[in-house]
Amino acid sequence: MNSSNNSFDVVIIGAGPGGYVAAIRAAQLGLSVALVEKDKYLGGTCLLRGCIPTKALLESATIYEQSKHAADYGVIVSDVKLDYEGVRKYKHKIVLKSAKGVEYLMNKNKVKVFKGFGFIEDPHTVSVTNGDTKEYLKARFILVATGSVPRDIPLFPTDGVRIINSDHALEMTELPASIVILGAGAVGVEFASVMTRFGVETTLVEMLPRVLPIEDAAISAELERALRAQKVTVKTNTRCEAAVVNEQGVAVTLVDGQGERTTLQTEKLLVAVGRRPISDGIGLENTRAVVDKGGYIVVNSFLQTAEPSVYAIGDVINTPWLAHVASAEGIVAVEHMAGHTTEPINYDRVPSCTYCEPEVASVGLTEAKARERGYEVKVGSFPFAASGKARILGQTEGMVKIVSDAKYDEILGVHIIGPRATELIAEACVALRGELTTEELMRTIHAHPTLSESVMEAAHGVLGSPIHI
Repeated sequence: MNSSNNSFDVVIIGAGPGGYVAAIRAAQLGLSVALVEKDKYLGGTCLLRGCIPTKALLESATIYEQSKHAADYGVIVSDVKLDYEGVRKYKHKIVLKSAKGVEYLMNKNKVKVFKGFGFIEDPHTVSVTNGDTKEYLKARFILVATGSVPRDIPLFPTDGVRIINSDHALEMTELPASIVILGAGAVGVEFASVMTRFGVETTLVEMLPRVLPIEDAAISAELERALRAQKVTVKTNTRCEAAVVNEQGVAVTLVDGQGERTTLQTEKLLVAVGRRPISDGIGLENTRAVVDKGGYIVVNSFLQTAEPSVYAIGDVINTPWLAHVASAEGIVAVEHMAGHTTEPINYDRVPSCTYCEPEVASVGLTEAKARERGYEVKVGSFPFAASGKARILGQTEGMVKIVSDAKYDEILGVHIIGPRATELIAEACVALRGELTTEELMRTIHAHPTLSESVMEAAHGVLGSPIHI
């Protein structure tokens, strides 16, 4: 263990869910750890400008929507109004409490936190610049966890006022009358779900043929239907050709799959077309680490770069942009540094969650991907409309779909759209990790009445014997 003065076993640049989780795990393994962060608070994009504040907005939207329909449950609520300033205060309170929680964890695990900009001077040195001061940290290992930022479109860059990205959207002090959202991935769909329920006229634009294009086609179709029912205007197979700021907001020119142009006038344009890694300007050129054309740092299966002492995790490498992926990668990276037993991540078993209404969650292969890989596929599904618990909740949209290998009956993927989908997916993650068969899942007794019974029923469906439909 090396911890004299400013010398550490590992220096981690970036205190997001990749960096701070890696710091905790490294400390548990007996390594001395320094964590470098340029933001005022710890927690990174996920906690400060991503997962946590976005889900707080979504929860406010859900409470608002449920309150308007409370009479359906025999509860009389009158004069329901949206207090957007109150929504913002709630979001800020959650973010601040979570950030303080990360700070507490660093103190508890004796991780030394350095506030400032981290720069790699050489394979074993990181400088930290904070205003006029600079100090140097020596490290046996360096872990790059610098994350990503929203990607701009060069033709119409964000101005933070009319043309905005997700960071700007979270800081809006008042709701616009209308918004056009470019990109129907998780970020775009979640903001569409918030905005339409807050009463904003919402248009969702996607270049590809369907919303949430990485999800199973049946799930995407169900979500698009649900969004349209919530008065979101959905335009797939459509690209944005131009966005011109004017006195009324933004004139957005769209081109559909047939080449037809239309111009929409909107108060705000939200660009949600992905993110770019923060890999330039951090000193990687002072190491043998390789950065690909997309700006991603190239690593091996243990997250190690071509410079043996330098590792990289999270959005700065070419793996899914998910907080839980970064956390898992951080654990593997520091275990590898410490010589501890570890194993590479199987990215086929990473859960994907979108917290819109209805929620979407999946793990494993879609039906199309399974067929592409040569599997003989069997599928089964179960609609929440047939679930007693879903009826009690008044949330009967959606379904559970299971994709399995017909030859060995192994579960290849589970796809859910509906109530509590982002919680229900955990069972499927365990099933895939354990290489369970659909019959094993079918014969696992699930409590009644629960939403999780729908997962069991979908397994029944794969085997041709659904009970409740």
